[in-house]
Amino acid sequence: MVAEGALLWEPSEEVVAKAGLTRYLEWLGRPGPYEDVWRWSVEHPGEFWTSIWDYFDVVGDRGDGPVLSGTMPDVTWFEGSTLNYAENALRRTEGTAVVFVSEDGARQELTRDELREEVARVRAGLVRLGVRRGDRVAAYLPSIPQALIAFLATASLGAIWSAGSPDFGVPSIVDRFKQIEPKVLIAVDGYHYNGKTYDRSDAVNEIAAQLPTLRATVWIPYLAALDEGRAPQQAEPAEAHTRQVPHGEVIGWEGLRAEEGPLEFERVPFGHPLWILYSSGTTGLPKPIVHGHGGVVLEHLKSLTFQQDIGEGDVFFWYTTTGWMMWNYLIGALLVGATPVLYDGAATYPSPAALWRIADSEKVTYFGVGAPYIMASLKAGIHPEGLERLRGIGSTGSPLPPEGFAWVASELPGVPLGSFSGGTDVCTGFVGATMLHPIRAGVIPCRALGAKVESYDSTGKPVVGEVGELVLTAPMPSMPVMFWNDPDGRRYFESYFDVYPGVWRHGDWIKIDEDGSCVIYGRSDSTLNRGGVRMGTSEFYRVVERFDEIADSLVIDTGQLGQEGRLLLYVTLAEGATLTDSLQRTLCDALRKELSPRHVPNEIHAVPGIPRTLSGKKLEVPVRKILLGTPVEQAANPDAMANPEVLRHFSPAAE
Repeated sequence: MVAEGALLWEPSEEVVAKAGLTRYLEWLGRPGPYEDVWRWSVEHPGEFWTSIWDYFDVVGDRGDGPVLSGTMPDVTWFEGSTLNYAENALRRTEGTAVVFVSEDGARQELTRDELREEVARVRAGLVRLGVRRGDRVAAYLPSIPQALIAFLATASLGAIWSAGSPDFGVPSIVDRFKQIEPKVLIAVDGYHYNGKTYDRSDAVNEIAAQLPTLRATVWIPYLAALDEGRAPQQAEPAEAHTRQVPHGEVIGWEGLRAEEGPLEFERVPFGHPLWILYSSGTTGLPKPIVHGHGGVVLEHLKSLTFQQDIGEGDVFFWYTTTGWMMWNYLIGALLVGATPVLYDGAATYPSPAALWRIADSEKVTYFGVGAPYIMASLKAGIHPEGLERLRGIGSTGSPLPPEGFAWVASELPGVPLGSFSGGTDVCTGFVGATMLHPIRAGVIPCRALGAKVESYDSTGKPVVGEVGELVLTAPMPSMPVMFWNDPDGRRYFESYFDVYPGVWRHGDWIKIDEDGSCVIYGRSDSTLNRGGVRMGTSEFYRVVERFDEIADSLVIDTGQLGQEGRLLLYVTLAEGATLTDSLQRTLCDALRKELSPRHVPNEIHAVPGIPRTLSGKKLEVPVRKILLGTPVEQAANPDAMANPEVLRHFSPAAE
């Protein structure tokens, strides 16, 4: 066990001097300390966000309206301004724009001029298909260059982008896309993952059949082209596949990009929809979360520069699929002049060190992953090699235990690890690290500038040094402009504002200390409440999953209001391990000693897998519902899960 708060890294004077945040603070005339600047940024949001527009020289027309008007949830930003995300992302013309690698060894690189030309061609193709401002373009694509090109072309028109990864099941994709009524669907015939090939031709046909608003389906013969040794844009879709699409025109990627066209940009109001992201959809229809051009441009310029310290000449790699908001964050590298690395494949193929090797071979300067990958690397005994250009590592998706921080500090001395937490809801992290803050085990160093994050106790009062509800008590520009098909805003209000009027409740437990640093303790809607003491689940997993015998775990408290329940621990065992009485006693002793007697489970069960969303998050709430009597088939949407087959093992009848 590593002590929470143990000092692992401190910035040198040289690191501080070179940091993008330092340059901004010097330009601003506010040299610090950071907490003073943070306080100014949240107490004077108009001044702060105006400074972001000016400092980064955002391409667009500021207009003469107020920077901020209204109160949450009805807030308007930069009234009267116009801009376009794609125009800001493609403003540079020199250097490498994007690098693509796949697990089978394929690699592609596009210069900024080549990217601009491809965007112009696809833009012209979308216009020929009838796509106009406000229309939706849906994508069923892995993280490949065509996804980036099609997104930028869509955004340039003022049309609205929405993507799902091809590992999503048909019902899951239809649940998302049917809500937004797309005019065009862009899809691959399949993908590679973990050394295997997955043909998705039938899935594309099924999806298209259930989207009656489609004017066209664009096929990217990804698998066919690779089999023929050609780039995806050089192959036309096979008629045997495309003839099954029931309505609309069907063309290949080459057909879409066949004609040259001007690279033009439709400047739109600040809050005009840019893309539609989705909640996980595990316990209901996925919520279509709409973000605007202006909010994303300002937030990603700020966050990538100040939190990840990315700028001109950097190479940015975050392991993600197009179905997770981190893909949208990753491609924001173009806004700050950096090069995003797109990867299509498994994190652990052909070896558990696969992602570290890509970071090395592509000379990545900032590398981000989900917290489980760092813990898996620790358990696998991986020793990352090379990585001479690496200046920072990011972790998100779930709380990273102190041991994960310490492993990175040991294996990559001098490289700070910044834990980063926010969500799809804001398409960014509102707490994270900077190059000005020391790194301490298990601790997130600061609240992001412009993000008024606070911790509320059970009475709705702010607390310091105590675990409470993570809330935002002031608006951010990248908060959703709306939910799609939510005309009166009721669904949006109920998602964030129905607990504390005028205050955004995010659904996480957080402890904020006097210096502004914080620790996330997991989801507040899956709270453990033992003997009247509320506890997050992350501390529990930290103890249990450090044992070599345990590959994964899930803890559930079945207690209800006024009624104590059972504390149940489910474990997935490592290969060759068994859940012996001795192992159970060892786990209980560790929880009692390192946490408290309240953390000792009433029962421990071995299960073949822990249910997770498609983006890898543990499904604590649906399992709790099952244990309290909800039928398995009603507790969670299997098409929104990575491994729906494991849910049945949590039914009371399975015990």
